[in-house]
Parts: sequence; C-alpha cells; structure tokens
Amino acid sequence: MPFNLPILLTWLRILAIPLLIAVYYLPTAWLTDDERNFAATAIFAAAALTDWADGYLARRLNQTSAFGAFLDPVADKLMVAAALIVLVQLGRVDAIIAAIIIGREITISALREWMATIGASKSVAVSMLGKIKTTAQMLAIPLLLLHGTLAGFQMNYIGTWLIWLAALLTLWSMGYYMRMAWPEIVRRQLDR
Repeated sequence: MPFNLPILLTWLRILAIPLLIAVYYLPTAWLTDDERNFAATAIFAAAALTDWADGYLARRLNQTSAFGAFLDPVADKLMVAAALIVLVQLGRVDAIIAAIIIGREITISALREWMATIGASKSVAVSMLGKIKTTAQMLAIPLLLLHGTLAGFQMNYIGTWLIWLAALLTLWSMGYYMRMAWPEIVRRQLDR
C-alpha cells in the first residue's frame, strides 16, 4: 500500500467521520446547539476540501496510485453517508432523500466494480452529470449541518432545496450510468 500526502489526506477524511458524529454526542455543557452545528459544518467542509486537495496533489506531484483511486471515492461516500444519517437523525433531511443518495452510491459503485472486472469500465466513467450531483450535495450538506442564518439567509432552506436537487440529480445520474452499462449487461446475458 503506497503512502503519500494525497493518501494521507484521504485517510484524514475517513478519520473525520467519527468526529463529525461525535460532535452531536458531546454533553450540552460543552457545546451549544449552534456550536455543534458550526463544528460539524467545519469538519465536513474541511473534509470536502481535502477531497479536492488530494486529487489535485496526486496529479500535481505525480503520486497517483491504484490504491488512492480506490480509497478516494470510498472516503467520499462514507463521509456523505455519515453526514446524511446525522441529518436524518436531526430531522433536517428526509430518510427517503438519504436512502436515494446512499442507495445510488452503493449501486453505482457495484456497477463500476463489475464493469471493471469485465473490462468495460469506460462505459460508466464519471460524467459531468455526476459531478453536478456531487457539487449540489456537497453544498447542501454543510448548509443543512449549519442550520442557521448566515448573511440574512436561512441556510437550512437553501440546503433543503439543494439536497432535493441532489436527490433528483442522483436518480438522473443513476439512470444515465445504468443506460450506459445496459448494452454490456444485455450482451453478457445473451452470451450465457
């Protein structure tokens, strides 16, 4: 297993997950609700920045690796899933939204793994639609964690609109990836 700065940042993102969750389990004498929300938002935002930074540094420092390519999306999906579960528990996100987003991530990850084993991974390479979906959810989650007013705007309202948009884009992108993989799936069934 290679170890370098980009992989360290990815591991730090994974280690941030229990911190994000723990913020909401600290005694109320330690943190007010607003302080909890701010701390969780800061943790998630820092993790999101490491997601950008690890990819940038891996390319810039020529430190890309198969292990890093595997670990990076796993870290992303774990962080998003953990944050969504926290938001469901706090009553800030509907369980159906979390189920759609988490379910899509599991489905598309499995599809990509299967397509890679049969040598057709280019059929389900990351698309612009997937990137837009990720951007919407990475903006929505910290706004929903913050759950307050910032510059006169209710962050939870903006976050709620964005997470619904992310859920719609999630379904759309899942359909797109399934459609791209469908010819290969059918061909494999006919070869049986």
